[in-house]
Amino acid sequence: MTANVTDPLVLTADVLVIGGGMAGAWAAISAARAGAQVILVDKGYCGTSGVTAAAGPGHWWVPPGARAQAVSQRVVAGLGLGEAPWMHAIIDETWRTLRTLASHYAFGIDDDGQTNYRAVRGPEYMRALRAVARESGVTILDQSPVLELLARGDGTIGGARGLRRQDGDRPYQIAAGATVLAAGGTSFLSHLLGSRTNTGDGYLLAAEAGVDLSGMEFTAAYTIAPAHSTMTRSMAYAFATYYDADGRELDLPFGPQQTIGLARALLAGPVFCSLQRLPDDIKARLHTISPNVPLVFDRWGIDPWRHRFEVTLHNDGTIRGLGGVRVDDVDGRTSVPGLFVAGDNASREKVAGAISGGGNINSAWALTSGVRAGQAAARLARSIGAKASPLTPLGQAGLRPRLRTRALDHDAIRAGVRAEMHPFDKNLFRKESTLAASQRELDGLWREISDHAGGDVMRSRETAALVATARWSVATARRRTESRGLHRRIDHPGLDPKLAVRLVSRGLDRVEIAADTRPTREAPIALEAAS
Repeated sequence: MTANVTDPLVLTADVLVIGGGMAGAWAAISAARAGAQVILVDKGYCGTSGVTAAAGPGHWWVPPGARAQAVSQRVVAGLGLGEAPWMHAIIDETWRTLRTLASHYAFGIDDDGQTNYRAVRGPEYMRALRAVARESGVTILDQSPVLELLARGDGTIGGARGLRRQDGDRPYQIAAGATVLAAGGTSFLSHLLGSRTNTGDGYLLAAEAGVDLSGMEFTAAYTIAPAHSTMTRSMAYAFATYYDADGRELDLPFGPQQTIGLARALLAGPVFCSLQRLPDDIKARLHTISPNVPLVFDRWGIDPWRHRFEVTLHNDGTIRGLGGVRVDDVDGRTSVPGLFVAGDNASREKVAGAISGGGNINSAWALTSGVRAGQAAARLARSIGAKASPLTPLGQAGLRPRLRTRALDHDAIRAGVRAEMHPFDKNLFRKESTLAASQRELDGLWREISDHAGGDVMRSRETAALVATARWSVATARRRTESRGLHRRIDHPGLDPKLAVRLVSRGLDRVEIAADTRPTREAPIALEAAS
């Protein structure tokens, strides 16, 4: 895809939202409800692209009387990296906000006859969010990937530029008072259902603006799936029984360590699974609760309640992991004025700790960070007011090569990223020698991209984002010389009390890692609730 530089589309807005998944849609709705003129741009089609649209997300839905215990338990499980005020903030915002979608979403009824707000079906949920966004006055530009952010003369972020793919790759530029990055995380091309557009673009955009990332070592979030499938929906596997290729039952009890045991078994040979112990009431409702799960078996002609089927583990990277852009508050503000971050684009360490937020905490975070970022972006845009300012493009690798532009084998480079970020013996069971080798490989891929990539700018930028994200992940994993949560070092198997800190990643050509020593800011629950 080569950009046509003629006749660009030039637009202005109070708030620009980049990404149209759950977090982006909520950000756009909240900014518009706060009185801002909002433009939302999505690489795909807002309402069907992204991992939420293919899922059945449940939110962290906790009644007021149970919140203290739920938060205290999660703080302990988070192994020193979670923070109670942030957790309370997302529980509170989710509790108050999700039910407001009832006019557009038909929430189900639970076994007690009460409205079940917690669990939603992704396709209908995203369709409802798109409808509410449009009714709120949000302008949606589908199939309009962003290539780079734009900065004002004082370094603040003033918008973005990209391409209109269904308009002959027509360039567009949007000047905005505030910008919300909600472009999702990345599974490093694991082909997790719904993640095709999630190549880590938001991380690269933020880093080029000078923003740090945090928690990038916590990317080894592996999820079970039927072999040769992308269906990583794991609820049913709580009742699974596993076997080796000779039919011997494997001792893999359900729990936090099951993934480790399953990975070791897979390194030894094929592993098969039976779901015969799944309770009858769940079997009866699975087509309704999570219809994509039985669809795989229906297509293959397999009865998973009676037949054994082969399984594997897919790395869901930062989507079910934790890493992302470091944010200063629950409203997603970053260290660069004018730039906010929401959803999987943001680090989730403070709301999830060192272990995966799974579906419920991550969904509550996507909703809350989207709502709060939209509100904060609208406030900032109002305070700035309408004023013209020259804008400077910030994009580097994949757009403006340092040396001579030449054709690159993007498929080979992407395969190189997968080769370092997916194998269990490199990314799940980490050690210094393999991490150092991975870093050398990824550094070489980065030099190729930054020195020579150009021409097909969209593909080049996606590839650059994938390589950059993998480099931050591996470099940070080398620095964390312990095992904590999703990060496991077989050469450092224990917890190191001195490393109960968040590690910050920064830099493009030269990656630097440092401990985050800044004091946390208390999550402003009451203030935001009243705004």
